[in-house]
Amino acid sequence: MKIKFLELKENYAKVLFEDTSPYFVNSIRRTMIADIPKLAIEKVTIYDNTSALFDEIIAHRLGLIPLPTHLDLLNFRKECSCKGNGCPSCTIHYTLSKEGECTVYSGDLRPEDSMWTVVDKNIPIVKLQKNQRLILEAEAELGTGNQHAKWQVVCGIGYKYYPVIEIDKEKCNLCSACVDACPRNILEIKRNKITVRNIEECILCKSCSDSCKKGAINVRGDGSRIIMQYETDGSLTAEKALKEALKILQKKYDELKKCFK
Repeated sequence: MKIKFLELKENYAKVLFEDTSPYFVNSIRRTMIADIPKLAIEKVTIYDNTSALFDEIIAHRLGLIPLPTHLDLLNFRKECSCKGNGCPSCTIHYTLSKEGECTVYSGDLRPEDSMWTVVDKNIPIVKLQKNQRLILEAEAELGTGNQHAKWQVVCGIGYKYYPVIEIDKEKCNLCSACVDACPRNILEIKRNKITVRNIEECILCKSCSDSCKKGAINVRGDGSRIIMQYETDGSLTAEKALKEALKILQKKYDELKKCFK
């Protein structure tokens, strides 16, 4: 199998998998959703909350705030040498103390070390009126998406077959019906022939082939070449998330292989 990044940003990636199959790419997709470890707030101790929101709502909002996840520095709490007591190797502590009139944002969470500062500092938590207060402590730990959505690193993930557009030059009369029908504007008439540009943008809707009365265009997907695109919440980079998913999947296949032996 070959992997190529068609587009790569900090929190977004479009990846081309070649010499593969749909079931394998789908296993990567499921692993990215459910099995990549991520840091998230699990326990909140509220000392004073006179805001309009209940303690439970505040705690729920805190749990969904993306936190930077350095997997090389963290262990799962239940697997840590501290036996779940909450040492620096498995638990990150945050504090928050605000008094109104103001809006409390995610950036008001103060970690023990600046390396654990929240990814997005502009997520609103609660609005405080005059003389209202919110004082709390929070503990963050590793978890996975199959436990709760707050531990889900990847979102908006999907894949499609690599588009293949075949044009029969003998049947084509350059009527431009297919060009007008294409919703992604990937077809054009150039030098007296229909040409394809940015084929990866094709969504396999077959509007072009349906509009061609001559039957000169055939659109299909190549099941051995698959394009996947996804975003992360910022806790891990898009590249790191894919690498972690492949590492986890490899470990699962190794365990399955041992079972057959």
